[in-house]
Amino acid sequence: MEHNILVTIVDRNGESKEYEAPTDMGLNVMELCKSYELPVEGTCGGMALCASCHVYVMSDHELTEPTDDELAMLDQAFFVKPNSRLGCQIKLKDSLDGLKLVLAPVAS
Repeated sequence: MEHNILVTIVDRNGESKEYEAPTDMGLNVMELCKSYELPVEGTCGGMALCASCHVYVMSDHELTEPTDDELAMLDQAFFVKPNSRLGCQIKLKDSLDGLKLVLAPVAS
């Protein structure tokens, strides 16, 4: 049986769109973005070793606490805010239905 939630993502042009996200495949936000061809690199493959999947969490969903590795990577990232997270560290699950994210800008 397929389990899907809706995740709203605002891209770097300010355009907001809802995306269907399966919760029964063990995917994370970075993988969801890549599957919809959003401009998220995921250079490290989801190991919290880069910040190319940096997002801002705009909704009040309860997320797991960031790991020390994630916090260390965010400490080196650009444009970090209190609601910054690495998309690769946010696992898609049923309780995240309605999650709203903004793609963080990239350093030029």
